[in-house]
Amino acid sequence: MKKISPVLFFKEGVTFRLNHQSDLQKWITKAAKFEGYSINQINYIFCSDKYLKKINVDFLNHNYYTDIITFDNSIEKKKIIADIFISIDTIRLNAIEYQSGFNNELHRVMIHGLLHLVGYSDKNLKHQKEMRTREDFWLKKI
Repeated sequence: MKKISPVLFFKEGVTFRLNHQSDLQKWITKAAKFEGYSINQINYIFCSDKYLKKINVDFLNHNYYTDIITFDNSIEKKKIIADIFISIDTIRLNAIEYQSGFNNELHRVMIHGLLHLVGYSDKNLKHQKEMRTREDFWLKKI
């Protein structure tokens, strides 16, 4: 019997193909474990700019577009339960702007959400640099 991954992928009003889902599930799980956490469940919800902006306004009182919003629903320390919303529209635009390629940008944002869940912050320049270094580290591990 095949074990079901605690990392799940959903789409909300967007059309795109998420390649290598099993590899991504293993990668996210490995990263969490390496950082000292286990995953009970992470739901990655890929959506549109409009959908994510509504979440940003409704739940965070932020009236702007963003690429990712991470909701940490964990009950126990070091055991992740979360919903991570990612705007595919913004990923596409950022991939062009940063000349990074769609999959690379998508993977960076996916690991970014996980890094928030394991305690990394990006609230100031020092933390942003640390976050980017950690993202780069994990991007090499896919």
